[in-house]
Amino acid sequence: MISRLMIASSLALVLAACGGTPAEDSAAEPAAGSAAADIPESLAPFGDGYPGPGAPCRRLGESPATSSYLDDSAVLVGCPDEASAEALGGTIVSNVDGVRLVSIPTGDANAGMGENGPAAAADTSPAKAAAAKIRGPGGLEEKCLAQVNEVTGGGATGVNRISESEAAIEIYINVAGAEAPWRCLAYRDGTIGEVMYTGSEGAL
Repeated sequence: MISRLMIASSLALVLAACGGTPAEDSAAEPAAGSAAADIPESLAPFGDGYPGPGAPCRRLGESPATSSYLDDSAVLVGCPDEASAEALGGTIVSNVDGVRLVSIPTGDANAGMGENGPAAAADTSPAKAAAAKIRGPGGLEEKCLAQVNEVTGGGATGVNRISESEAAIEIYINVAGAEAPWRCLAYRDGTIGEVMYTGSEGAL
């Protein structure tokens, strides 16, 4: 009888111990994903992760703790550990409350984002007009020949010489029966200026 009581007591103790262990273990375990990945609000974090959603680092906005490190030419990011900070390839400029502050030049800010990264900003600067070609079809030489032909009634026979300057291009055209060539003033934007005879007006 005593032996049975002792066995029953032992079994009760074992069952009690087994029943309490999982609860204690689950209480002791830290909540998944709530480790050092949290960025304090004092650093003004925003976004779902950097360089992409779910990443441990986050973009940082302006706050008393970050204002000294913000730069128009760089992105400021906060990372919970050294490894994630170094993986971004920027410069670690400070460590605030265990968070590494990383400055990433805007030229490299899309590193690691892949094809889903933000679209590059459109270039709104006015495009420079391409300089018009001098020779060849549609060139200034052809335009000047046509202009001189119009003025002289179709007497142009060819180009005598071309003189270039930064401001304009002078194209001299030979005309049948003329003692001197005609000068055609052309501009690098493709427009034609004045056309004039370079010899004596009386010889025309």
